[in-house]
Amino acid sequence: YSFRGRGSGDFPTAGLVRDAQGNLYGDTIEGGDVANCNPPYGCGMVFKIDTAGHESVLYKFEGGNDGRQPQSTLILDVAGNLYGTTVGGGAGGNGTVFKIDPAGNETVLHAFQGRLDGSVPLEGLVQDAQGNLYGSTEFGGTAKSCGDFGCGIVYKISPSGQETILYNFSGGADGSEAGDALVLDSERNLYGITGLGGDLSCSKPFGCGVVFKVDASGTESVLFTFTNEITTGYNPISGVIRDAAGNLYGTTYRGGANGMGTVFKLDAAGNETLLHSFTGGADGAYPMASLAMDAAGNLYGT
Repeated sequence: YSFRGRGSGDFPTAGLVRDAQGNLYGDTIEGGDVANCNPPYGCGMVFKIDTAGHESVLYKFEGGNDGRQPQSTLILDVAGNLYGTTVGGGAGGNGTVFKIDPAGNETVLHAFQGRLDGSVPLEGLVQDAQGNLYGSTEFGGTAKSCGDFGCGIVYKISPSGQETILYNFSGGADGSEAGDALVLDSERNLYGITGLGGDLSCSKPFGCGVVFKVDASGTESVLFTFTNEITTGYNPISGVIRDAAGNLYGTTYRGGANGMGTVFKLDAAGNETLLHSFTGGADGAYPMASLAMDAAGNLYGT
């Protein structure tokens, strides 16, 4: 499918989710209701592409309490409901967590108010067996070390829409500005990365980021701190994936032997192995998206 802009959508920046029938679902930052919301650009929409390549617009954001500018990968439950986030709009103006049912009806599960309860949920969601949703915000929280915007949070949204803040980033050794969707294990531990914070002497004064774990009680453990721009890479902006042995895999946007980003592995003991340093030539540069792994352990990314 090729987007035509305006009513058919414009600028799909997130990944896709696929159902059992092979239909694809995603969102666009602009397009949709271009006449009434942010004309002539629109406030974004949620779409479906069937196996024949036909697009159906499931929902057009109006830019008010329903949110605006979705740019995270959606998740799909067994009943066919889609869940995602918007970076703006909502009753508090700081973004939303939303649900869209198979008929295209939207429910705002949570509207971020800014600061204490989080702001700008750029990242996607993960869902547990009880229907609770987990995610992170780039800004907000209780910390003042990141200025007026805050350093970000990790949150939980119940099926009824109740928010629980699991962790507030301080901007120091624990990291700041979490990136991309979290990983959830069977014990409800969450794994993710921050693009900044950690060792503040690395890429002074912002830090080079960390890989973290937040347990079900809201206790954070820093599993790895990026400490050297060349030997460890730095500024991971996409989330990690986890294999059956508990190893984590991810990318850093910058750093490595050539300064063009890396692919890394972090074992269960917290030891990092750089699997690849991009050269900026035919092999690419500056990886921004999460990885995928096949049954043989091969990694794929862009």
